[in-house]
Amino acid sequence: MIISVDELLKLKLKDEVFVIETDTVYGLGCLYNSETGAKRIMEIKKRSASKNFCVLVSNLDQTKDLTTNSEDVMPLLKKYWPGAVTFIFKKSIKVKDFVTKLDTVGLRMPDDSLTLKVIDKFGPLIMTSLNNSGEPPVVKFEDTKEFENEVDFIVKGRDLNSLPSTIYDAENKKVLRQGSVTIEN
Repeated sequence: MIISVDELLKLKLKDEVFVIETDTVYGLGCLYNSETGAKRIMEIKKRSASKNFCVLVSNLDQTKDLTTNSEDVMPLLKKYWPGAVTFIFKKSIKVKDFVTKLDTVGLRMPDDSLTLKVIDKFGPLIMTSLNNSGEPPVVKFEDTKEFENEVDFIVKGRDLNSLPSTIYDAENKKVLRQGSVTIEN
């Protein structure tokens, strides 16, 4: 079902899986605490259970809650967030193994006001790019409709034209994937 952001914000979400635009590519997501939603995302993407999820946040307090070392890179967070940078942190005990089995977690604060409104309302979101594993991420709204029978909602959006986010390891202070943003320490 294709809905507006306003319609999504009126819902009570639990285990639903939805498609939403970010500032880079279309994302496939669910509520942060939904193990059922996370499993569905893996099935939809045909993704290995060994792969970890990124978590979208809308403020620095959420970041502090989910990590143990975010204070160490607070100047970088304030410089690059919101924006197309995923930071890898040591995870706190609040991050469940179905999100990531590692001792780290990737967090991102997208520079998209509608997506941030959704995160403000529902809390952090498990998110991954919308695509089948190994294929390019979806950037055109029309292409999101290919997933309409597999997800609960597709939030109406615009065509995007961006590279995926840069991934920066905050512990080791190095870029793991170069995206649209260049990190300057």
